[in-house]
Amino acid sequence: MSYKYSLAGFVDSIAKRRQLVKLPKKLSARFEAAAAEMFFDSKSTVIIETEESNFPIVANLINTKNKYSLALGCDEDQVENVFSRAVAEARRPREEDGEFLKNSTSKGLDILPIVTHFEKDAGAYVTSSIVVALNKETKTQNISVHRLLKLGEDRMAIRMVEGRHLHRAFTLAKEAGEDLPVAVVIGVHPAVEIAASYQAPYGFDELYLANSLMQGRLGITKLNNGLHVPSCSEIVLTGKILADEVADDYMVEMLGNYDIPRKQPVLQVERIYYKDKAYFRDILPGGREHRLLMSYAVELKVAKAVRDVVPSTKKVVFTDGGRNWLHAVIQMKKRLEGEPKNAILAAFGAHPSLKHVVVVDEDINPEDPQSVEYAIATRFQAGRGIVMIRDAKGSSLDPSSDQSLLLTDKLGIDATASLLKDRSRFELGRIPGYEKVVEEIKKL
Repeated sequence: MSYKYSLAGFVDSIAKRRQLVKLPKKLSARFEAAAAEMFFDSKSTVIIETEESNFPIVANLINTKNKYSLALGCDEDQVENVFSRAVAEARRPREEDGEFLKNSTSKGLDILPIVTHFEKDAGAYVTSSIVVALNKETKTQNISVHRLLKLGEDRMAIRMVEGRHLHRAFTLAKEAGEDLPVAVVIGVHPAVEIAASYQAPYGFDELYLANSLMQGRLGITKLNNGLHVPSCSEIVLTGKILADEVADDYMVEMLGNYDIPRKQPVLQVERIYYKDKAYFRDILPGGREHRLLMSYAVELKVAKAVRDVVPSTKKVVFTDGGRNWLHAVIQMKKRLEGEPKNAILAAFGAHPSLKHVVVVDEDINPEDPQSVEYAIATRFQAGRGIVMIRDAKGSSLDPSSDQSLLLTDKLGIDATASLLKDRSRFELGRIPGYEKVVEEIKKL
C-alpha cells in the first residue's frame, strides 16, 4: 500500500497546504470535540486529541470542493469527468495484507474516542463508519456510510435507510433467519469515503469504484468473515447485524436538525483491529463535510441530467442554504423560452430530494445568494415563471414534509431574462478595467 493513498498520507498533503490545525490541548469526546469541529467547519482540517482515548480524531478532512478534488487527484473542473471515467473503468482492487491486522482486541468500544456531538443526541456516534456486507442475492459486496450509536462495550445501533442496498442485504439475511456479518471501517483515504457515498447501482461493489478513483492503487484485505476491506484502513471492526434486535436512535441529520426517532437494528461487535498510531475519523453531522460527501456526486449527476435536456446549461449548484441537498440553482445560456422549465423538471427527476430549483442566466453567479436573489427580483414573474408540483416524493429529512409518506411540495422558479424584451433592459452595469484596478489595489 502506498503511503500517499492512506488517510495519514492525505492528512500530510493537507498539512503541506497549510490547511491543517492540530489542537494543542486535549478535549473531551463529549461535546468539546464536536465544538472544535464546528468552529473549523468550512475552514481547516483538524486533529483533536481526546481525554478518553489514545486515538487522535481527524475531522473536516474534505470540507471544501478543493479538498474533494484533491482526494481524487484532479482540479475542481475535472471532477465530473473523473467520476464518469472511474465508474466506466471500475475494476477489482488487488489483495494484500493490511497494516491494521498488526493490532487487535476484543476489549470493546471504550478504546475509541466516539464523539457525542449534540445536546439531544441519543448518545455517542461513530459518524464516518463505512459498513461492508455481502448481499446474498447479488453475491457482491456493498459498502456504504452509516452512523453507529454506541450502546455498550460491544453493541451499536446502526442507522439504515429502508430500501437502500445495505438494508436490502440485511432484509435478505433476516428472511433467511440469519444475522448479517459485517465489517466496519473507520478511517481510510477519502477517495474510498467518496466511493462509499456514491449512489451506485444495485449489486455494484463500491470498492471497485474506489480503486478506479485511486488510479488502481487500492489494496484490499480479506478478513476472517470472508469480507474484503481497504488495506489502508486505520480501524476495522468485525461483527454482525442482529436479525431480531432493535434500539432507539435519535440524532442530528444532514440538514442540521434532529431526525425523527427511529427503531434501528443492533450491531454486535466481535473484534477491533487497528494500525499503529491509527487515526479515528469523525464527521460532524450536518457539517460542511457531511453535506459535501453526500451531495457533490449527486450535484454532478443532476448537472448531467439537466445538460442532457438543455445543452446550454453552464452549472448546477446545490446551495448551502438548502443544506446542499434540498435547493439547487441552475445557470444557463437560455436560447428558447421554456428551456428553464424543462431544466427544472429534469433536476427534480434526477434528484427526488430536491425541493426548490431556481434557474438563472449566465451573467448571474449561482454560488452567490445575493446574485440569485437579484435575478429573482428583476427577471422573475410569478404568473408565468413558477413550476409547482404538489405531493411529490421528497426527502425523509425535511421536517416540513410528510416524513412518513415521503411527500413534499416542489417549487421551480424561472429567474431568467425574457427573450421577448431587449436584452439591454437586463444588462448589469460594468466598469471597464475593473479587474486590473482591483489587482493593483491588492498590491498596495
